[in-house]
Amino acid sequence: MKASRRNLYERYEPIRRYVEVGFWIVLMALQGVFSTMVAVVDARNRAVPRATWEVVTWEGSSHLVLLMLIPVFVAVERRLAPLMPGRWVRFVAGHIVASVAISMVHVAGMFAVRSLVYALMGGRYDFGGWTAQWGYEYLKDVRVYVSIVFGIWAYRLFMLRLQGEARVLDAPEAGVSDPPPVAAPPLPSAPAGDVPPAPEETPPPPAPPPTRPERFLVRKLRREFLIAATDIDWLQAEGNYVGLHVNGHDYLLRATLTDFLTQLDPARFVRVHRSHAVNLARIKEIEPLDGGDARLHMHDGTTVPCSRRYRDALRAGAGSTG
Repeated sequence: MKASRRNLYERYEPIRRYVEVGFWIVLMALQGVFSTMVAVVDARNRAVPRATWEVVTWEGSSHLVLLMLIPVFVAVERRLAPLMPGRWVRFVAGHIVASVAISMVHVAGMFAVRSLVYALMGGRYDFGGWTAQWGYEYLKDVRVYVSIVFGIWAYRLFMLRLQGEARVLDAPEAGVSDPPPVAAPPLPSAPAGDVPPAPEETPPPPAPPPTRPERFLVRKLRREFLIAATDIDWLQAEGNYVGLHVNGHDYLLRATLTDFLTQLDPARFVRVHRSHAVNLARIKEIEPLDGGDARLHMHDGTTVPCSRRYRDALRAGAGSTG
């Protein structure tokens, strides 16, 4: 059988990390070069010119520390996005706190790098008043913070559309599929003087079973299609998302792994790791490891880690399906 052609996301995924790291390195390098060129021209026009190595140190230290802080920007964007209804105060407050903290680390890092370079050149770097100088730097840093976080957010949204984002299908509206209630016939009236017996108390109806989604709607670029819950091979926690691994494809669903597992059939889906859960019917082989851990070989050819604390749940689930 001829192998199906890989789509754009599947071709990009193997080199994705290299492209992302290379992008930030190239971007910060270019910005550093352009900023240094402008600062050198400006320094020559001042009443007290500055040496070129000083200007290069100022601009280079700023962009070097920003480059080292990119993983922090990514973590902040993943933590505070997407926007959730009713959480505007938390969202804004979180970004304010994060921008202040990142700016303080940025300024401290610049001061350390500049002090080291000045010491190697036989001088001493004078940062000036910390309060006034940090306030000036924060006004610049907050603009950089917004642009970087927004850029990461836009890139992540594009990757979600490219990879495919899933969501639970909406439940049918009340009254659409359920038949209308039938009115009970009137009770016969009791003869005069007779007191009708008190009706027996009926126990409350049992709680309805939890709603378990059978299918999920996946949006991939401009296409939409359905996947069955039973087709999910395994699941992986990815920040604010759950990765659904289905027939060799990955789709993200906006939920936590703990919350999402409550919507799946516990007789079929079992948590085997802090960040992994599996469809028991998709396990091909269980490979024991040292220390009580295990490695699960799935029918799709992938492997899933199984930690020791979840081995009992895996055995119980496998026994109930056997």
